[in-house]
Amino acid sequence: MAESAQNGPFYEISREEDAGAAFVLQSKGKWWHAGFHLTTAIVGPTILTLPYAFRGLGWGLGFLCLTAMGVVTFYSYYLMSLVLDHCEKAGRRHIRFRELAADVLGSGWMFYFVIFIQTAINTGISIGAILLAGECLQCRSCTRTSPNGPLKLYHFIAMVTVVMILLSQFPSFHSLRHINFVSLLLSLGYTFLVVGACINAGASQNAPPRDYSLESSESSKIFSAFTSISIIAAIFGNGILPEIQATLAPPATGKMVKGLIMCYAVIFFTFYSAAVSGYWVFGNKSNSNILKSLMPDEGPSLAPVWLLGLAIVFVLLQLLAIGLVYSQVAYEIMEKKSADVKQGMFSKRNLIPRIILRSLYVITCGFFAAMLPFFGDISAVVGAIGFIPLDFVLPMLLYNMTYKPRKSSLAYWVNYSIIIVFSCVGFMGAFSSIRKLVQDAKQFKLFSSDVVD
Repeated sequence: MAESAQNGPFYEISREEDAGAAFVLQSKGKWWHAGFHLTTAIVGPTILTLPYAFRGLGWGLGFLCLTAMGVVTFYSYYLMSLVLDHCEKAGRRHIRFRELAADVLGSGWMFYFVIFIQTAINTGISIGAILLAGECLQCRSCTRTSPNGPLKLYHFIAMVTVVMILLSQFPSFHSLRHINFVSLLLSLGYTFLVVGACINAGASQNAPPRDYSLESSESSKIFSAFTSISIIAAIFGNGILPEIQATLAPPATGKMVKGLIMCYAVIFFTFYSAAVSGYWVFGNKSNSNILKSLMPDEGPSLAPVWLLGLAIVFVLLQLLAIGLVYSQVAYEIMEKKSADVKQGMFSKRNLIPRIILRSLYVITCGFFAAMLPFFGDISAVVGAIGFIPLDFVLPMLLYNMTYKPRKSSLAYWVNYSIIIVFSCVGFMGAFSSIRKLVQDAKQFKLFSSDVVD
């Protein structure tokens, strides 16, 4: 290991005095609870962008990239769980990504890079969840039929922010296990509804003409492909696996693998069905949110209104759970700095700072969601510069540094091949995504009432 676990920059507080560990990252869960948390962290409404990602790849490359990302991320998360298990057996159970990075990578620039990337991902997803939930609430209101009505998008974002402030007071990650089980059911529910809506749209007389052709220009085709790959990477991303494994009752060895299998069973059903049904109907006219394709601005809805409305409600409810899950790292940091572990989780000394700090965090996320309603373009950038290094590169590096496989072994070369390939993909994806962000910049308007796709 690069540095003793007890001497790293985040070990100045012993575990017994660490309120973040004692209160937020309680280790009481079963393997299926970890499965619920993982599913909520990965299987979200972003799967509704999969037909749009296929638009830049076509059928063949789309299936290939979706499958490759699934296999590599499962392998990646499996390796990370092995590294965490290895450290636990050696007497160093890590409950935070930054602790694991300090132990294996040391306290150099790579360590701070991990902290920066994880913070950017968690904060970005918290903002995005509030923004998309506000958009869902707007969809369910009359403002779609009366766009000049008194309520704008930022009003709905404010409503969602108030609800998130109330939900943020769940004290620990483990206390979200029932919410995340419902979240799992919601993801299955709206996927089933969207697939049914797409089949109905494809069979209706109003079905759009199907065209699966790619961009005509070779350069545009390449940029679109790498943007699509970045989107798929972001959809599979999960920057909080160590924190999820921390919720397992010790010993955690082997339990995380069962949770991963549960999660990827849900992924297999939801990702492929949403991608295939949406791209089959809309082809290269697929919107960045398949629900918008099913509810065109002009012409009749392509599926029963009640069905689409129910799907939107399911998406809205799950977004609240996703926002909660990705806020836990921020809450853990706040609790570690502000709480007194000796006075109890619900003592006045700890309860009042918790309410104030968590409320301020959610309000800040809500403010940025209202101010920057063009988060759709940013998701591909987040996938390229955030999820790809954190989920496709670092786990392989951590495994090789921890287990030190022989240079002649298959694992050594497979891991470094993945590191090299996805580092290149991440670089190209970041360039392509930023290019699209710049191209769409003219549509951006602060505190707009419409989300830019």
